[in-house]
Amino acid sequence: MGHDHSLSVEKSIAEATALCELRGKRLTPIRAQVLELMLSNRRSLKAYELLEQMQAIHPSSKPSTVYRALEFLEEEGFIHRLDAINGWTACQHIQCDHSHHDLLAVCTVCGAVQEISAPHINKELHTLLAQVGFNQNSPQTEIRATCANCQKK
Repeated sequence: MGHDHSLSVEKSIAEATALCELRGKRLTPIRAQVLELMLSNRRSLKAYELLEQMQAIHPSSKPSTVYRALEFLEEEGFIHRLDAINGWTACQHIQCDHSHHDLLAVCTVCGAVQEISAPHINKELHTLLAQVGFNQNSPQTEIRATCANCQKK
């Protein structure tokens, strides 16, 4: 199983690189490294955890380097910022069209994240917000939840 996952990480990195080229942006080695860590962890990470993992690879990594990479990756839609747990997670479908606002179920206990594609719910949400004169700030809607594993504990 581990082998397939490393292949899918490589595939995602290749897709991200290609998308950046198309958009005239550059997936620098640092940005690629941060994305690779996010993809291989298969769970959400807090910035300090990412920094620790980066420092294990590049001892000279600084918080600002990691934050700049996170900012870039978020702008490009490769990762999602999770306010519910103050962390970050890799997008599960890098090459997808992000215009369908995803629902993100975030486990506030362990930080697991599951993307749920529900265009009808998002459309409804958008309409409801517009009715009260609001506009959504983020393309994703986070839902604070508890995953199946943590429910069993």
